[in-house]
Amino acid sequence: MSGTDAQKPDSGKWLTEEEQHAWQGVVQLFMKLPAAIDSNLQRTAGLTQFEYVVLALLSESDDRPLQMSELAAGTNSSLSRLSHVVSRLERRGWVKRQVCPDDGRATQAVLTKSGLAKIVETAPDHIRVVRELVVDELTPAQLRQLGAAGEKIGQRIDAWHADRAADANSR
Repeated sequence: MSGTDAQKPDSGKWLTEEEQHAWQGVVQLFMKLPAAIDSNLQRTAGLTQFEYVVLALLSESDDRPLQMSELAAGTNSSLSRLSHVVSRLERRGWVKRQVCPDDGRATQAVLTKSGLAKIVETAPDHIRVVRELVVDELTPAQLRQLGAAGEKIGQRIDAWHADRAADANSR
């Protein structure tokens, strides 16, 4: 909500006009960009954005398996959701699971050769769309600011979640 005559914008309860305008831009970005990227990936590669991110994280892991908990953190998802997605990727032959040699209780995900081929095949068009929708629309300075703002907000969200978890555990 934005400020009204009944509530002063600086009261801490309402956003100023400038803050409201910025927030509306952020909301549009949250709603439109993931949907556009996801629909393109599904149309061109038969992958959801989430599946693409899982494959990309595995491809960037220096030829080593990733523990499912690491992948869940990297995708900001629950282990349950990740497990379902990894199962779909396993059925397609792009990922396999194995027991962690250092901790028999943990499971690792490994990118297969066909999974690597899939990400290598899919990445150029994905990058083209990212460039078309984001990178090429911004000046280099705006892109740096967007990246810095995204990183800062992401860190704040992580701290916010940690604070909530600590509060819940102390009750």
